[in-house]
Amino acid sequence: MNSLPEGNAIVYCQRFFSTTYGKTAHGLVRKTRRYRVLSVVDELDAGKDAAQILDGTPKDIPVYSSVREAVDAAKSRGTAATHLVIGVAPDGGRLSPENRADVLEAIGLGLHVDSGLHDFLSDDPEIVAAAARTGARIRDVRKPPPKNELHFFSGKIEEVDSLKVAVLGTDSAIGKRTTAWILNDAMVEAGFTSEMIGTGQTAWMQGARFGIVLDSLISDFMAGEIEHVVWDAWRNTHADVLFIEGQGSLMNPAYPGGYEILAAARPDIVVLQTAPARKEYDGFPGYPIQPLQKQITALELISGKRVVAVTVNHEGLNRDEALAACGKIERETGLPTLDVILSGPGKIVETIKSFIRKTGK
Repeated sequence: MNSLPEGNAIVYCQRFFSTTYGKTAHGLVRKTRRYRVLSVVDELDAGKDAAQILDGTPKDIPVYSSVREAVDAAKSRGTAATHLVIGVAPDGGRLSPENRADVLEAIGLGLHVDSGLHDFLSDDPEIVAAAARTGARIRDVRKPPPKNELHFFSGKIEEVDSLKVAVLGTDSAIGKRTTAWILNDAMVEAGFTSEMIGTGQTAWMQGARFGIVLDSLISDFMAGEIEHVVWDAWRNTHADVLFIEGQGSLMNPAYPGGYEILAAARPDIVVLQTAPARKEYDGFPGYPIQPLQKQITALELISGKRVVAVTVNHEGLNRDEALAACGKIERETGLPTLDVILSGPGKIVETIKSFIRKTGK
């Protein structure tokens, strides 16, 4: 395993940082073991602090209007950039002509490029030639492994005696991965051993030790790869808790994720992330999100396990509105509910700890 961090990263999120399409950039600004994040590129938010935009607390991660400006600023601050990391995740994972031109500029400036898009940069002859001239490395995180390295479901998941916690959501781009990381780190701080298992490209970019990129896999191998990565994390760590990052949502019309995770990872409990102000599926107007209780019922019916807590994404809400929404959900569902960014994860951590005691795991 490579030592981390690997280098100094500029996160590229041109014109999308303040949207849900910037979720990869958001994850990298909040947490990454793989890189030291120097700055973000987005002309619409230039001049601001990226972490201030996200969570109200600056982290000295400035936003610049262009790749060139970000590279020059890094040099002037005495910390040269080594990587451009594509932080935008548009529908379909496609690279626009404008984005492609910026990638070529970054390569010309000597930066390595890491991308989680479905458009593989390493298949683009012009980009490959440019990288060869400057010695830049191109990594396509979403490129699937060779078929002979993939796994079928075998049932070995039943060997895993760590407490398996699936962090699922009522929609895509709703904060599942961020919440999973916060809960994972809080369990470690509470004195338990815990591992985050990533299921998307952003978790890899954040330096998760165990993970797959679920939406890059042939469907025949999805269940086997989920089972294998959970089993592999358990075999190598025997952690008290394994947090499994959710993808999409069970009822999302475009990203109906969750079923494979429930079926193959066989979680012991589920934490469900929701955004009370979001009424329609992200990016799909006219497709209303099913009520929270209906989603809880569906998850429990399919998995045979309990949704034990609800976590809230406060998008579109001020602090008081978000806290009020948490209280309303808690009263209606009877489940501990909080926004882990606004209120910390304490109540959810106590719930998870109680299941470790109850199960003996």
